[in-house]
Amino acid sequence: MRKLVYYIAATLDGFIAGPDGADPTGPDGFWPIPEDYLHHLVSEYPETLPGPARQAFGITDQGSRFDTVLEGRHSYEVGLKAGVTDAYPHLRHLVFSRTLGSSPDPAVEVVGQDPIATVRELKRHDGKDVWVIGGGALAGALYSEIDQLIIKLAPMTIGAGIPLFGRDAVFAPRTWRLTDHTVLDSGALFLTYTRIQTGNESA
Repeated sequence: MRKLVYYIAATLDGFIAGPDGADPTGPDGFWPIPEDYLHHLVSEYPETLPGPARQAFGITDQGSRFDTVLEGRHSYEVGLKAGVTDAYPHLRHLVFSRTLGSSPDPAVEVVGQDPIATVRELKRHDGKDVWVIGGGALAGALYSEIDQLIIKLAPMTIGAGIPLFGRDAVFAPRTWRLTDHTVLDSGALFLTYTRIQTGNESA
């Protein structure tokens, strides 16, 4: 069965973006992108690089992990403000929003219904895993459905910002097993955790 994977960059203090939610890797961002970090993304996660970056680096590798990306409206609008209507044209791209209305791009599907129901339907179909890119609010809404976490842990703290599962996440303890890890010379860690299913978890 396909897995729902939350693949996301986070700081040591658990934030995925600053308080304003802007792209932390953008022109005015604060997120470091060392050469070894970028090389690891290109070699191990090529499908997670946005279309313009793939084009700039001459990347044609479709990757082996994901064929679908899920995004919340606020995360999607970061790209829209930069003039990018579909940052992932090589993936099936779903944006969850009850207010966005029609899609700004024919290749991007705007979903106004419950994201949990949509994810459960996606899991029933064959294919590669499904990637939750963010933001935190969507990850929080899908918290009970996430099967795996891949955290790109940056060697930095920012003190305040958007938490890993958003500001409205509910208290629901989950246990995870570390199933893979990569430590880069620049200090970044790629940590893969697979969820341990227990009988006392609430939905």
